[in-house]
Amino acid sequence: MKICMCGKGGSGKSTVVALLAAELRGRGKQVLVVDSDESNAGLYWTLGFEEPPAPLMELVGGKKSVQRVLRTGFTENGGYEEKPVLARDELRAEDLPSAYIRRREGVALVCIGKIHQALEGCACPMGVLSREFLRKLRTDDDEVVVVDMEAGVEHFGRGVETSVDAVVVVVEPSLESVSLAERIADLTYGAGAKFAGAVLNKVSSEEIAAQLREALKRRGVPLLSIIPFRPEFLQAGLEGRPVNAAPVTAEVQSLLDSILTAAGNEASN
Repeated sequence: MKICMCGKGGSGKSTVVALLAAELRGRGKQVLVVDSDESNAGLYWTLGFEEPPAPLMELVGGKKSVQRVLRTGFTENGGYEEKPVLARDELRAEDLPSAYIRRREGVALVCIGKIHQALEGCACPMGVLSREFLRKLRTDDDEVVVVDMEAGVEHFGRGVETSVDAVVVVVEPSLESVSLAERIADLTYGAGAKFAGAVLNKVSSEEIAAQLREALKRRGVPLLSIIPFRPEFLQAGLEGRPVNAAPVTAEVQSLLDSILTAAGNEASN
């Protein structure tokens, strides 16, 4: 199963990804986290790794190489034929060279690529590689893939969500975040992908939870779970430490159960 985590920048996508990974491990699953956010550099320490893996973009020759492949898809009559970036028709995590994957206690981490310098160009090659990697990635019954997407909705233009089984949006307490959740739901449905719903994150009171719950209901966005604000998560982010899932175990269990149910994978529970 492949789960995609979307949302506004700063909503806590990486934290929720780490919490889900911990819960999946607790259920005996092997977890592959795919870092598909080209700007956020801290996912690896949130998961407890000492250093990130080399980006898959380097494995395929870099952004310029991907751009050259993309240009070959344009036909003489003005059409476009998608060309593969990865040589294999399908692959598994164990097929990746060791430099491109990190492993720790049943959790593996893969990074698509990052923006490293000014005037480097757009992130389109990362989106193309993300989509193809996820589409060709094969998993066993005891494996779950959790994707930390880039902030916003640009990745929908590249069709990354069509390669996963469930799209989840992380919503923080703000009107912008709630509105974006509605937009992400619409884009997911429009792409023919599976929208599981929203998880409210960093919620500091029952009153705010009630407001957010009602705001999502008005917009037709299903609510999966509510994760309360935890100052220790903020402190871990400040210090570059992994998050401890123990304080929100019940909420994350509810989140995972809801995702599996929405995706029609109750048997994976």
